[in-house]
Amino acid sequence: MAEQVTVFQRSANWVIPRRDRAYTRLEKWLFRRVPPLRWLHRAWIYWSFEWRFLAFAKDSRLGRKIAEAATKYMETHITDPALRRALTPDYPVGCKRILISDDYFQALARPNVAVVTSPIARIARDAVVTADGAAHAADTIVFGTGFQTLAFLAPMRITGLGGRTLDDAWREGAEAYLGIAVAGFPNLFLLYGPNTNLGHNSIIFMIECQVGYVLRCIQALRARDLAWLDVREEVMARYNAELQSALRDTAWAAGCTSWYKTASGKVINNWSGFTVAYWWRTRRPDFAAFAARARADLLAPEPPARTTLAS
Repeated sequence: MAEQVTVFQRSANWVIPRRDRAYTRLEKWLFRRVPPLRWLHRAWIYWSFEWRFLAFAKDSRLGRKIAEAATKYMETHITDPALRRALTPDYPVGCKRILISDDYFQALARPNVAVVTSPIARIARDAVVTADGAAHAADTIVFGTGFQTLAFLAPMRITGLGGRTLDDAWREGAEAYLGIAVAGFPNLFLLYGPNTNLGHNSIIFMIECQVGYVLRCIQALRARDLAWLDVREEVMARYNAELQSALRDTAWAAGCTSWYKTASGKVINNWSGFTVAYWWRTRRPDFAAFAARARADLLAPEPPARTTLAS
């Protein structure tokens, strides 16, 4: 056990309890003996999370209610007024990632834990020196700075039609049609691509939708003897314009910095609505959105114009 722990906090987080528990013996017995109950339980979990998207609408009443509940949860475990102020976020719920934990505040309230909010200025031989001039003695530093969230597919280098790289295409921030297909990069299908992250429900559900969509595209390639499918540039541009317009009305576009968006403020990680809406849009491909090239055309002396498929 550490004698003293100092937490250097860059910004406060909204924290809500996890409330996990083990299933009871009776529940396990019922799930085993009555299979429909498993489906109903899964559906209950899905919809209980799905409605929470309403909390991420700009200036939402539900968002304010969650902020009030999170504040009360924090105050239950943090009694020191100064520490309460340090741990109270100055941005709306959802602008940054919400922490879900049953022991975060309990850990910070321990007598051998200190929370420092002054920015780190430099690292000395035996201390961390903050901008206020204080030297915080340390013999071990946990350098927890997060991870790259905006560089999709890094460090791979992917080249599309005409020698254009994906890095060039995404110079202003990653984007894709349904988070799956990128114009000018035939047969490149992404899973968990741009704007398919969530703040309220299961990423697994989103990936399941994407896998089904990609498999149907592959089936079409085989059934129609196609060399490739390439989403049309105007279709992708229109889709992303609508997506970014919808995102402007969410908490993710509020005035804080977060790993959801670029330095310019473009949200490139999160989906803009309910997951059921994403399922509806990806349940089957609209092949009119794609240009195609037949395998036979690869042998032609002059490549034909790109064609659009009927759905």
